[in-house]
Amino acid sequence: MRRLLIISLFFLVSPLFAQQFQGRVVDENKSGIPEVSIRVVGTNKYAKTDFNGNFKIDQVNKGDILSFNMLGFSSQLIVFNEETASEIVLTEAFISLDGVEVRPEMDAMQVFADVNIEVNPVNSSQDLLRMVPGLFTGQHAGGGKAEQIFLRGFDIDHGTDLNISVDGMPVNMVSHAHGQGYSDLHFVIPETVEGIEFSKGSYNADQGNFATAGSVSFKTKERIDKSSVSVEYGSFNHKRALGLFNLVADRSAKSQAYIASEYIYSDGPFVSPQNFNRFNVMGKWNNQISSTEKLVVAGSYFGSKWDASGQIPERAVASGLISRFGAIDDTEGGNTSRTNASVSYYKSFGNNTTLESRAFYTNYDFLLFSNFTFFAENPINGDQIKQAENRNLLGFETSFSKEFNGFTLNTNGGIRSDFIRDNELTRTENKTTVLSRVYYGNIDETNTYLNLNTVFKFGNFSMIPGLRVDHFYFNYNDKLSNDGIGNTEQSFLVSPKLSFILQPSPETQFFLKTGTGYHSNDSRAVIFKNNNQVLPRSYGADLGTVLKINKRILLNATLWALNLDQEFVYVGDEGIVEPSGKTNRLGADLGFRAQITDRLFFDSDITYSYARSSEEPKGENYIPLAPALTFTGGLAITNWKGFSGGIKTRVLGKRPANEDYSITAEGYFITDANVNYEFGKWRLGVNIQNLFNSSWNETQFATTSKLFNEVNPVEEIHFTPGAPFSLRTSIALRF
Repeated sequence: MRRLLIISLFFLVSPLFAQQFQGRVVDENKSGIPEVSIRVVGTNKYAKTDFNGNFKIDQVNKGDILSFNMLGFSSQLIVFNEETASEIVLTEAFISLDGVEVRPEMDAMQVFADVNIEVNPVNSSQDLLRMVPGLFTGQHAGGGKAEQIFLRGFDIDHGTDLNISVDGMPVNMVSHAHGQGYSDLHFVIPETVEGIEFSKGSYNADQGNFATAGSVSFKTKERIDKSSVSVEYGSFNHKRALGLFNLVADRSAKSQAYIASEYIYSDGPFVSPQNFNRFNVMGKWNNQISSTEKLVVAGSYFGSKWDASGQIPERAVASGLISRFGAIDDTEGGNTSRTNASVSYYKSFGNNTTLESRAFYTNYDFLLFSNFTFFAENPINGDQIKQAENRNLLGFETSFSKEFNGFTLNTNGGIRSDFIRDNELTRTENKTTVLSRVYYGNIDETNTYLNLNTVFKFGNFSMIPGLRVDHFYFNYNDKLSNDGIGNTEQSFLVSPKLSFILQPSPETQFFLKTGTGYHSNDSRAVIFKNNNQVLPRSYGADLGTVLKINKRILLNATLWALNLDQEFVYVGDEGIVEPSGKTNRLGADLGFRAQITDRLFFDSDITYSYARSSEEPKGENYIPLAPALTFTGGLAITNWKGFSGGIKTRVLGKRPANEDYSITAEGYFITDANVNYEFGKWRLGVNIQNLFNSSWNETQFATTSKLFNEVNPVEEIHFTPGAPFSLRTSIALRF
């Protein structure tokens, strides 16, 4: 009885002696490190640093051991007492899974993407997107067009069901001339990216339009440690030049700035050269106003021009009319440009309270010539179409976060306005002659939103309810109509979320995530009605776990379900995306990361998805191009006697190309490899794509087309061939 009384008295009195510990985590140059995981060992007390490395933990007792962990830095343990320094210095280190903890947050799977970007080289926007476990991409228009994306049983086209952003600035284009949610990520220079945040499903209240299958957010570097220049040359007349220039010599200065630029040229493996040109330049300046304030200003310009051979029919290759890399209409191609400017302000008020605000502006041009059906619509002049637009995009967003004892409040709101001029779909000949206009008009579209995300903690258990409110305004001025009067429509949507997380230890997390999301419809479809929904909902749930099995093995397993009120389907002969009926998807994801030795890493992701239309009879309810089975796996070696490199395999299984699965889109098995060697200020690199020279189709569509000498149209697979074995070599100098 006496012992029980003493123990009870200890638990009653000990909080009276507990203290608040606050401080800052910095690197060796005294720069704050954000997102550092801090844990009181042996308890469920967690914290993480803010944008400037500041942190605060309540109820810390003398003698408590605190662990500080961040991928890419050495982990550190400190014993808390009255003399504990408030500034914690972490030193950069080779990546190690030993110090990785499964964070007690909703984004515990984030560590899988963090490991990917640390151990795998990134050379293109396709590489960036493929850092997301289970995400596949494909290019089918000469390298300059945005990639086609596949994730969780979706043919996302160019972004219809995946929300993509860079430094908080949206990439998806609403009511785009080519497709709803079109996302061209080519304006990002891969070497400037330092982090990727991703989530699958639509379970966070700050996830808005197009976040049905998931969302991906890229964060660019705020400083470059050393300037560098590099050149790359490879197969098919591939050339690339890159420059990264640090403008501030003092790495500890409060203001940091850099400029990055790249130029790419390639002809590709095609009979008709792609003549692909791309130029990128960006600059970024950040100013540490004080220990609690920061201002970041960024700007960039991107321009690209290319020719394309398009998607070719299987019968043309089988008959010997053209080779796999030939073309029926090699006058396809396009050009596009994007200019961005943004200003971001960060403020920490102490007591785990932060404010973040940003404003952004984008000017965007797009011009694309395609021919999907050849002579099916116009037997004389051909079926070439032109899609074009000029867009100004403006937006503002502000976020507020406050952590209490056992409760966290996150809220943000903002506005995005797109002013699109001369949005058109026109039938043309040889890129110059206008045969007829299908669409031609101006679009104004505005989305205002407010969301609330809260976290209630009860020991090892967290409940996360959230709510998002969106309002859309659509205006379409049809320049082909006689009256020229604009037509308007408005819509309002409330999206609830509710998730649960059980965190029994720093190595184990179980979660159940539920929520609704949406993808908006094209303004023209909204105005012209035709039984189209304005903001079709998605309804999803994830049940899974993230486990750190031992010091060097991470595992994720998830079962998921996702239903859509209205699917968007790409219509090749019109070059547009049109709405269809309800769909449902079920699936499973399995991810694995292992550190075999100090320098050798293994990664693997396998996904299975079952996707069907819920309004069509069985046997006619397949969703065209929805992937069923995907697999990626590879080995990577880092910093071994100056060498680094890896080998990576990706497998996309066969899938239906049409609704009754009478046409099959064949799968592929592709392996890439790379090796780099650093000595002094120099780095040499070799990159091999399609190591085993497989014959594969990068993108495929079931399309009804007619060749010039054919009497009747034929429906079959039209494809863009994947690149054969290709070799690229590079040399870089750091200074």
